[in-house]
Amino acid sequence: MLRSNNSTSPLCSFGSPWPDLNDGLFYNDVVSTSSDSGLTLIHFYSSKYKNSAPLQGWLQRIHNGQITIDGEVVKEPKAILRDGMELVYHRLPWREPDAPYLLQVLYEDDDMIALNKPPGLQVLPGGLFQQRTVLMQLQWRASKGSSSLAIQGSHPVPVHRLGRGTSGILLCAKTKVAKTSLAAYFADGTSLIGDSSNANMEKSKTRKISKVYRALVNGILNQDKIIIKQPIGTMRYPGVAKGLYVASPSGKPALSKVEVLERDSQLNQTLVQVEIESGRPHQIRIHLSFIGHPLLGDPLYDVGGQPRCFDSEHEDESFAEDGGYERPAKPVPGDCGYYLHAHQLVLSHPHPSKNEVIKITAPLPSILRTQAETEELM
Repeated sequence: MLRSNNSTSPLCSFGSPWPDLNDGLFYNDVVSTSSDSGLTLIHFYSSKYKNSAPLQGWLQRIHNGQITIDGEVVKEPKAILRDGMELVYHRLPWREPDAPYLLQVLYEDDDMIALNKPPGLQVLPGGLFQQRTVLMQLQWRASKGSSSLAIQGSHPVPVHRLGRGTSGILLCAKTKVAKTSLAAYFADGTSLIGDSSNANMEKSKTRKISKVYRALVNGILNQDKIIIKQPIGTMRYPGVAKGLYVASPSGKPALSKVEVLERDSQLNQTLVQVEIESGRPHQIRIHLSFIGHPLLGDPLYDVGGQPRCFDSEHEDESFAEDGGYERPAKPVPGDCGYYLHAHQLVLSHPHPSKNEVIKITAPLPSILRTQAETEELM
């Protein structure tokens, strides 16, 4: 049985405006290893959490009384830590960068909900965005009890990611059972890439989830169809603690199928459809830039699937008002400006609790429609 949402029908939306300040965060640690016992408080934090703040930033946080030991505020950076001590760092509330909050519901049942994520909204907490996320809006909606998200055992959570600047379909599980099933479907598709065995070749033909994107790229693609198999790995990059994902021969396998929909020689840009058979971070941005056609407006990735500007030797020790690092001067993955939209998703494996195939379509932004699609809407 096939069930499909109707992209031309009115879509319901939900979302609560963001408060001016978030609630701050509490980070808990227990001194439990011989290597930590005997360290000073400042040494512990400036070495273990060096990606959070420079040395002077951690000194400021300690002097501000933002760290407690066994429930008592400690302002002495040279306080000696002993085995079993409980440490708590309180990151003070801050105003997160502007972000949209309204989310369209494309499809919903008792197990899952598919959302149309707007560009500029982060999916999960990270960096400066700890509250202004899709996850928080889902949790707020569930707590209000205004929908089936409030059913007993509800566990609303996205099961995959979209870049902050990417719009379109975001699939979310509403129960722990559904989360396990859906997350496994996404992982299965990625694990098949790079294995050329006959068994896996057959499995790849019946992938449980397929995803189709629209993108607008710089330049004119000469070929109508292109298959990109460039591996994706990481490199050191300022402002990205775990490393920046880039095209790398030593990276993990990734596969994208690109099809040209429309060429605009006057504006020197091409509208493409991309089906990804793996789910590496920023895969489409990296793959299209790797073949010489970065996404139009992408501030980060340039030809070759590498960052536009890079200086690995420079480390900025200046810190912001809260003691953390200043926002990087160079572009980072969360920066927006490009045109990429998760347009269609097909769940071809039986639904987590129903024997049916689900096809979901997210309405296209006007800039990502073909001329024929625009005329049809008019």
